[in-house]
Amino acid sequence: MGAEALSGSGGSRPRGKPPRAAGFTKSGKPRPGTGGEGRRKLEGKGPTPPAAKRPGHPAQRRAAGSGASRSGSGADSRPSGSGAPPRPARTQRGAGDAAEFVAGRNAVVESLRASVPAAVLYVGARVQHDERVSEAIKLAADRGVVVLEAGAAELDRLTGGALHQGLALKVRAYNYAHPDDLLARAVDAAQPPLIVALDGVTDPRNLGAIARSAAAFGAHGVVVPSRRGAGVTAGAWKASAGALARIPVARAANLARAIQSYRDDGIFAAGLAAAGDTNVRELDLATSPLVLVIGSEGRGLSRIVTEACDVLVRIPLTTGTESLNASVAASIALYEVATLRSRLR
Repeated sequence: MGAEALSGSGGSRPRGKPPRAAGFTKSGKPRPGTGGEGRRKLEGKGPTPPAAKRPGHPAQRRAAGSGASRSGSGADSRPSGSGAPPRPARTQRGAGDAAEFVAGRNAVVESLRASVPAAVLYVGARVQHDERVSEAIKLAADRGVVVLEAGAAELDRLTGGALHQGLALKVRAYNYAHPDDLLARAVDAAQPPLIVALDGVTDPRNLGAIARSAAAFGAHGVVVPSRRGAGVTAGAWKASAGALARIPVARAANLARAIQSYRDDGIFAAGLAAAGDTNVRELDLATSPLVLVIGSEGRGLSRIVTEACDVLVRIPLTTGTESLNASVAASIALYEVATLRSRLR
C-alpha cells in the first residue's frame, strides 16, 4: 500500500481524484485565456535602431537636413515597422502671417514706444512677466490701449503662428490719404512737392523703410497702388519705426493715372531704373516739384508706369553685378534729391 501511495505524478494526491489538467483552475473550470496578448508582449521588439532613425534624437533631427520633421508637412519621422502611430504634424513658428498684428516682446514694446496706433494688447495668461512685458502693459495703459488676457492657443491663432512670446499687439486699420492730399501738404508747408510713388513694391517692410526715409529727407507723402502693392500693415509700422505716424500714405486705384495727374498739375516724374539715362546726382529736376517713382527689386518699373515718367534716372554702382533693395535705392535717391535741393537754400 505504501508503494501505491507513492506512485503516479502527485505523491500527496488523495486516492481516486483525477489529476488537474493544464489550462484549468483549481475548481476544474477552464482558465480564461489572454488571446495571445501575453505571448506577444513577451516577444522582443527587435534591435535598437541607430540614433539617426530614433525619433526625437539629435542625430535624427540633423539627418532630416532641412528640418522636414519640424516643418509641419505631416511626414512621419518614426522608423518603419516600429508599430508606433505616426506623429501629428507640427506647426513651424516664425514671423506669422497676420497682417494686423505685431508679435513678440521686443517688437511690441518698440511699436508702443513709436506710438503705433494700436487697438488691443494681448498678454498670455500664463506668461512669465519680465521688464518688457511690464513696460508693454504700462505703455498700452498710458495710451488708452485695451489690455486683454489670452491663452497660448488664442495667441497662436491671432498672430498666424508667430513666435509671440506671450505678447501680441493689434494695430488699427490705416486711414489712407488721397493722392491730392499730398500736394496740399506741400502747399501748406510752402515747399516744392516731393512725393514718392511705389510701383510693384509688395513687401510691407519695404514700404515701412521707404516711408522712414521719405520722412527723414523731407518728402510730403508716399503713393501706393490699391492692388498688387504693399499696404500699411503691422510689418510696415514696425519697419518705419513710427515714421508712418508723421508722413501720409495715399492709395491710387491706378498708379500710372495718378502720376499723369501729378504731371498735369506741373509736377515732374522721375522713375528710378538701372537702365536710366540720367545719373541721380545730376538730376536737374530735383529742385522742381517732383514725383520719385520706385519699382520693385526684381521687375523694376512696369511698362505703363515707365511711359508715364518724364525721365529715368539711375544710381551709379561700382560693379555691374550688384542690385539694390527697393528701400535702399529709394533712400539713396531721396538723399541725392535732398542734397541738390539744399544747395538752393
